[in-house]
Amino acid sequence: MEIDRTSIVPVEHAGMRLDQAASRCWPEFSRNRLQGWIKEGRLTVDGRKARPRDAVLGGETLELAAELEQQSEDRPQEIPLDIVYEDEHLLVVNKPVDMVVHPGAGNPDGTLVNALLHHDPDLALLPRAGVIHRLDKQTSGLLVVGKTQAAYQSLVADLAERRIGREYDAIVVGHVIAGGTVDAPIGRHARDRQRQAVVPQGKPAVTHYRVMEQFGEHTWLRVRLETGRTHQIRVHMAHIRHPIVGDPVYGGRPRLPKGADDYLVELLRGFGRQALHARRLTLRHPETGETLTFNASLPPDMEELIEELRDYRDGFDEGEAEVIYVRDID
Repeated sequence: MEIDRTSIVPVEHAGMRLDQAASRCWPEFSRNRLQGWIKEGRLTVDGRKARPRDAVLGGETLELAAELEQQSEDRPQEIPLDIVYEDEHLLVVNKPVDMVVHPGAGNPDGTLVNALLHHDPDLALLPRAGVIHRLDKQTSGLLVVGKTQAAYQSLVADLAERRIGREYDAIVVGHVIAGGTVDAPIGRHARDRQRQAVVPQGKPAVTHYRVMEQFGEHTWLRVRLETGRTHQIRVHMAHIRHPIVGDPVYGGRPRLPKGADDYLVELLRGFGRQALHARRLTLRHPETGETLTFNASLPPDMEELIEELRDYRDGFDEGEAEVIYVRDID
């Protein structure tokens, strides 16, 4: 895609670096990209080549003549998308269980990015096909995608400044009495580099949770992210000894309530993924500034698990339920 634009540097930008002033004139492009175009001579000042660090005085004419190169080499694939909202600036999708967001080792295709590129080929011009944040393969729920350079940059900035609200439903092991906050840094596990852990030298991570419903030895929580570290909810819930049901990495052994019927036992033992769903997304529209809120209902597997746990709880008098542990998972 060819770009041919002209802009006059406002007087109030006097004293700024050229790359900084250019990013104010054209916020739809990242500062790194503008720096590259300045160095290549594709972005000039009054017709002359300059350096990114050169100061502007105000009143200069910036001319940009460049080609917007393709950012994604991934191939489009016709994969159904559950689109919750779409306009010319952004797209919100409800990701199903078992779908990887980005192609990578072991998942070269069949991902959300492949589906997005088929839905809108212009997303190939954006980093990560416009995907602003990610969900684990086995976590269902809402994701936002920027469809233009300006929308992408705005949403990325809002995410970094914690202006995008993300709320999850989680079914966890144990009887959680009341809501709370986990404020514990997260980083790579000291021995297993594929896992995350609460570690002193990790990045700040804050997770808020409240109780929606108790089922004896399991609890339905509503969880809100303040930060967005890899596996944050899963790590934090395990850290407070209430791991998410079905979590294959941080969940440990499943707990089976004594006296549960065979169906509930098999449901808990065979729950094939972490019972975690991104239910609500709140963001500022990158063009209008309007606050938008999107919701996605619980997926059928989590609805069924809640119903069965509820039936189990209601079949016992208070204090009668006990817990047994199972070492082997089929």
